Amino acid sequence: MYLTFFGLNEKPFAITPDPRYLYLSERHAEALAHLVYGINEAGGFVQLTGEVGTGKTTIVRSLLAQTPKNAEIALILNPRMTAPEFLLTICEELGIGVPDAAQQSLKDLVDILSEYLLRAHAQGQRVVLVVDEAQNLSPDVLEQVRLLTNLETNTQKLLQIILIGQPELRELLSRNELRQLAQRITGRYHLIPLSHDETVAYVRHRLRVAGATSDIFGHRGLNEVFRLSGGVPRVINVICDRALLGAYSLDRHHVTPSLVRHAASEVFGRYLAPHWLPWAVTAAIAALLAIGTTALWNFRPTLSHVMTAATAPRSSGAALPAAVAATPHLAPAPQPNLAQLLVGHNSETDTDSAFAKLFGLWGAKYQPNGIDPCTQATQQHLECIDERGSFGQLRLYNHPAILMLSDGSGTSHQVVLTHLDDEHAQLQLGGPHTVGLGELSRYWLGDFVMLWQPASSPVKALSVGMRGADVRWLRQSLEQLAHLHPSGPVSDMFDAELTGLVRDFQRQHQLSVDGIAGVQTQIALAAAVAGPKVPLLLADTHGG
Repeated sequence: MYLTFFGLNEKPFAITPDPRYLYLSERHAEALAHLVYGINEAGGFVQLTGEVGTGKTTIVRSLLAQTPKNAEIALILNPRMTAPEFLLTICEELGIGVPDAAQQSLKDLVDILSEYLLRAHAQGQRVVLVVDEAQNLSPDVLEQVRLLTNLETNTQKLLQIILIGQPELRELLSRNELRQLAQRITGRYHLIPLSHDETVAYVRHRLRVAGATSDIFGHRGLNEVFRLSGGVPRVINVICDRALLGAYSLDRHHVTPSLVRHAASEVFGRYLAPHWLPWAVTAAIAALLAIGTTALWNFRPTLSHVMTAATAPRSSGAALPAAVAATPHLAPAPQPNLAQLLVGHNSETDTDSAFAKLFGLWGAKYQPNGIDPCTQATQQHLECIDERGSFGQLRLYNHPAILMLSDGSGTSHQVVLTHLDDEHAQLQLGGPHTVGLGELSRYWLGDFVMLWQPASSPVKALSVGMRGADVRWLRQSLEQLAHLHPSGPVSDMFDAELTGLVRDFQRQHQLSVDGIAGVQTQIALAAAVAGPKVPLLLADTHGG
């Protein structure tokens, strides 16, 4: 959308782990060197850890791109499996044929793998096992991983193992029962977010690779990118992509700090203040305290009298002040670990499971393995939206949605979002679970599918001069929201008066103000006038 506007050849901040865009900060270069060492040198384990979005998967892709000719790599992206499945997956990655009778036998699988490794060693080949998302390994599989390092000759190990995972991997391997495995780790490295200077260089590097010939982000804009992203590459990518889209929509060729803040607010789903605002608030509070102290000093006799009266014994029948008695106890909102939820409920994050839940919220029936879900929705007087947007757009549309989540290992999950507020989202994963929007934004990059109920099907944009039942519905809905009660029948003609009502609604809901009731305007309007049986994300918006 914005590529031609900025003179770019491709999107510079796509989230796919493209090695061409790998920016080797000092930490990333060291991490890649550790993995290359793990391929070229005999030993036990090499361990690489880092927070979600710090670039672990991109480094793995870069490693695969520079694999030596004498090395074979078995890459396991999702290690949540049983020990036999784990060994069988290694064999499949290496192209080793396994008879059906041996597929459930640990002994047979180890024997087959050992025989292959000995042949590879005799031919001067190195075999390396790379396990991504290794924090998801079960104790049984971890023990099998340890036993694989026993496959050796008199001089060297036959299999080099590289474990890559989130910080939980370090905690997992520190358990007492896994000390034998931990003792065989010959190299450990932990990725941290980028520094300020590295963030600036990272953004400019990706823009240059995409074909930029000028600095689209100014120095102050890049400062905001670092402040709001914390130096996490994946979050940097999402914020910068949204900022470019925002600049394009406003016809600006340079991304300002305010555009970066607006983009980050969309990503995180909450207002983000400028960096100077807390200092200004602190200064204002200090000034008020100084004024208050002076006032109290000047009126201390009156204050002493008031305090004496306040501390006098109260009769047994006296009531506490209402403001004190009615103070509620606010319990902190629960913040479950989304990564653990996705792992624990992986079996219900497929397409059929997600659509079955979403259809159920509308009282509709979903047929698994049947015709495509959106066709099924149309047959039941519902419409599908399949878009990439933000938390703000979800609030505007105001209906439950299926969010497309990625857990960083390349594994996709489809999860139903049922409620949304300024700080939290409620997801259906084995029941309702509340997660923070900041945590959710690490896994959700904007793709969603939503159902809504149109006035008529197929849905078409409505504009001046058109007429029909859908125009009548448009007028009735807008008049209801504006608390208008015209006498006589409702006109089905799209005239200048109706254009004004559409513009007012679009302005109030931060839509493009063009007086045309397109699909976005109709979805937002349908949610604003929805009846009590229509599922909404923000339940207190019924009836406008």
